[in-house]
Amino acid sequence: MRAEEVQHIIESQISDSQVVTAGEGCNFEVTVISPAFAGLSPVKKQQMVYGCLNEQIASGAIHALTIKTYTPEQWASLS
Repeated sequence: MRAEEVQHIIESQISDSQVVTAGEGCNFEVTVISPAFAGLSPVKKQQMVYGCLNEQIASGAIHALTIKTYTPEQWASLS
């Protein structure tokens, strides 16, 4: 699996998201920025991202996934 594929899957399922991916093979790191995360707990945010990739995780196409999630405001404050 390629990082671009992971990015496309997440962006197509989480509204108004921007996804930065790194990794290759079956190990990936993703940073997901979306207003959909507003008001959600860190666990709920991660569950949203995992939900996008359940099929790939179950098939073994993704073995390890590191997730960072931010609202646009949180992301802007990091710069």
